[in-house]
Amino acid sequence: MNILSFDTCLDKTYVTLSDGKKYINKVILSDGENYHSAYLISTIVEVLKLENLTPQDLDYISTDIGPGSFTGIRACATVARMLAQQLNIGLVGVSSLEILSEINGGKDIVALDARKNKAYFYDNEIKGAIELEEVDKLVRNKRVVTDDSLYQRLKESGAEPVSYQQNDYQLGEILTKIAQEKIQSGVDTDWRKLKPLYIQPPPVFKK
Repeated sequence: MNILSFDTCLDKTYVTLSDGKKYINKVILSDGENYHSAYLISTIVEVLKLENLTPQDLDYISTDIGPGSFTGIRACATVARMLAQQLNIGLVGVSSLEILSEINGGKDIVALDARKNKAYFYDNEIKGAIELEEVDKLVRNKRVVTDDSLYQRLKESGAEPVSYQQNDYQLGEILTKIAQEKIQSGVDTDWRKLKPLYIQPPPVFKK
């Protein structure tokens, strides 16, 4: 079973190809001219060539559906739906919060900067955008996966923060493993069912 996974919602583009046993990972950073999601298609082509595969050899697509960068979420959702539709294969969406909760090998709390004095929060009971003051209370004396923006604040709140941006975590591989588990559990893989997870509406600017 060949699964192609990709994620442009977070701070890098992650593309992973797996046959269920081995994982081919490629990570792309933003450069001075383009946001990293601009390289998604070319990176997919490169990863497939590494294994002498074509898109027709794929059985499933999996992608991060957010929350995260609005540009990144749109890129992931659009490319994933397009590929799954054209290839007539299954598509699995996974939340970036679910992905990050697995970077230490277990179900960690996740709190990411959502701006407007809020954080995207994920634990066993809460999944959504909540006020930072509430986050401070919920993470005290607990390990929490976060980003660079909230790291210092959470540390001062008494948490044990781990910034995913400060280590080379294989987020594409984690995404793929979660997708494999969802497929095995019988999740609906119809590409029409994929919906981006924005949580907060995009900003509106007045001219």
